[in-house]
Amino acid sequence: MCTGKCARCIGVTLYPLAVISIICNIILFFPNWETKWAMQEREGLGNRITQEVKYMGGVIGGGIMVLIPAIHIHLTGKEGCCANRCGMFLSIAFAAVGVAGALYSFIVAILGLVNGPTCLFSLTWTTPFKDMEKNYLSDSTLWSNCLQPENVVEFNLALFSILLVVSSLELILCAFQMVNGLCGCLCGTCRDKGPV
Repeated sequence: MCTGKCARCIGVTLYPLAVISIICNIILFFPNWETKWAMQEREGLGNRITQEVKYMGGVIGGGIMVLIPAIHIHLTGKEGCCANRCGMFLSIAFAAVGVAGALYSFIVAILGLVNGPTCLFSLTWTTPFKDMEKNYLSDSTLWSNCLQPENVVEFNLALFSILLVVSSLELILCAFQMVNGLCGCLCGTCRDKGPV
């Protein structure tokens, strides 16, 4: 496959991944699909939303920092002014930004999974699993210790896991585009010139 077509495929694949990343991060602000926890935090009643959600790894890292490079990478693969060696060279820099964004989203998702959610635990809003000796991920009996929001552990676990997978794919695709961009820069985009 020529480097131009490969860049186009990578760009098109990154679009839905960036959108999924943004949506997952936004949904995490509403544990158990309820808006009251975000409203209570906004009103100054204390931490109700998991800290890692507020880092906006899915919106900033896996979303915006991948979406902007995806647009350039996709355009690099098309015929026209960007589908040349200079465009492929620029796609390396844009892909590097995508790698940084995906890596940020990946790290935040891992922290979200390791530390666990913020919830009402023993009449206090805290992150109860953060300092526990037992790993809450392997012992689901601990999950019932989070009294409110209901099912917050499962909710966070599902969405942070999706963010982890999505950011991993973004990381692989952007890193591959860096190699593809280097090949395109050195060898050209090998576009079809059409019949002579």
